Amino acid sequence: MLLVNQCFNAVRKDCYKYIKFQETKTEKFKNKNRMIKAFLIPLCYWIKNKTNNRKPLLLGLSGGQGTGKTTISSILLLILKKYFKLKVFRISIDDFYKTRKERISLSKIKHPLLSIRGVPGTHDMKMMVRFFNKVKSKKFTQFKLPRFDKSIDDRCKRNLWYNIYSRPDVVIFEGWCVGARPQKVFDLKKTVNLIEKTEDKSLRWRKYVNKQLETKYKKLFNKLDGLIYLKVRNFYLLRKWRLKQEKKLWLKASSKKNLKIMNKKEVINFMSTYQRITQHMFNDMPKISSVIMNLNDKHQINKIQFIN
Repeated sequence: MLLVNQCFNAVRKDCYKYIKFQETKTEKFKNKNRMIKAFLIPLCYWIKNKTNNRKPLLLGLSGGQGTGKTTISSILLLILKKYFKLKVFRISIDDFYKTRKERISLSKIKHPLLSIRGVPGTHDMKMMVRFFNKVKSKKFTQFKLPRFDKSIDDRCKRNLWYNIYSRPDVVIFEGWCVGARPQKVFDLKKTVNLIEKTEDKSLRWRKYVNKQLETKYKKLFNKLDGLIYLKVRNFYLLRKWRLKQEKKLWLKASSKKNLKIMNKKEVINFMSTYQRITQHMFNDMPKISSVIMNLNDKHQINKIQFIN
């Protein structure tokens, strides 16, 4: 407990500053002391113990939309850099989405639903593989990685991309489907929502996405050294939190011009494309994760399990 308190005293100011930036007038973080001291600092000690001077530690952080992956991974980054003096790079699988133009092109070839960002198959797989290989290369050289702007549903301009100047000690690779595994073809036949029932009657979209998980994404995720999973009770909680997230996106946008902010109906339709894999992950991810963080109905971490 003494070590946790020492760490907390060292990082508290920076963590509070980041949290305050994430808050709005109506949405405030509750129990932030407990979140940091009881869960995130112990997780940082676990990460520190996993590090190796010879190669970067590549960690996946996974959880449904709206669980708080970006907030949690950003606070982990702050603590690991400030207190543990580690070089940490955090990036989301979302940053590797294909461009809007590429997704529209893919949708014309494979299935109309693939114009919607999110599911496996809508990311630039070659770029992700190249990133994993470059970051672990013994002959490290500086490189750039994209940033994705959800408010315009497209990549940022190249001058806003990430610059990686030196090899990190830890890479946090976060995303809603990070670590997801395919379903059996038989399980794809039963629809989980209206979109599947009306827009994917032939199962062509479901089979394409599942095949991506079975092949390209499996190879990518196998390169991870560990998985941290944010577990929630059900999909409907995620929907509630995602709606709040979209509202926050609007409030924090510096310019409202040409924004692709979604209304409630659009968010629900958008999340329907995530539902199948997300619900499959509820049961499957605890079987393969290194760390499980349980979130309660109030959107707070209430339990952490270190599996390995």
